[in-house]
Amino acid sequence: MISCEKASIICNKKQYKEATLLDQIKLGFHLLYCKTCVSFSKKNTKLTMLCDKANLHSLSVKEKETLKERIDQNI
Repeated sequence: MISCEKASIICNKKQYKEATLLDQIKLGFHLLYCKTCVSFSKKNTKLTMLCDKANLHSLSVKEKETLKERIDQNI
């Protein structure tokens, strides 16, 4: 059996399709008896769906460098 901490790590990996099949099986067994992790997994899935729906994106490396330069110039 895996701990809740390990289950949360696997759950996060699963959201980004980085969990192995063995990890997913371990998580599935853990979720059979741990209602706290079931709740975490559902909330994590919902958060991921909302972020995808919001079409969030991060700045590119070039955009970050440009922004940093602008900040440095104003200081």
